[in-house]
Amino acid sequence: MTKGRPSSYRQEYAEQAHKLCLLGATDADMADFFGVSETTLNHWKQAHPKFLASLTRGKAYADANVAERLYQRALGYSHEAVKIFMPSGTTEPVYAPYTEHYPPDTPAASLWLRNRQSGKWRDRVEHTGAEGGPLVIRWESGDDGENA
Repeated sequence: MTKGRPSSYRQEYAEQAHKLCLLGATDADMADFFGVSETTLNHWKQAHPKFLASLTRGKAYADANVAERLYQRALGYSHEAVKIFMPSGTTEPVYAPYTEHYPPDTPAASLWLRNRQSGKWRDRVEHTGAEGGPLVIRWESGDDGENA
């Protein structure tokens, strides 16, 4: 015998949650969409394996697509495209195929490397004092040492 009121979970929520994950929804977004708390959403994950699998599958697919696009941006890429012109005095458009090129994007490469190989690529800040000695921090008062 279960305690409390019946669950508001419905079988169709698994597919809806999957689609929301593909759109980048967070657990908070999904809880809001379903009109429940994040705690309830977490209970649904535990009680309904199909629901949890849908979330996991949707988030993994969306993350993989973003990672692929970030990777392409970091390296630069090209794709085939077509420009369509309608020169004056003609009755038919002119199709001009060409290759669109996007050069490597340095911030995308930096983000990729800092996340994938943080030991080698993380930002490092070194604090040293004069001539490489220890850093000395001195607080100076702007009121000539008198209390207000």
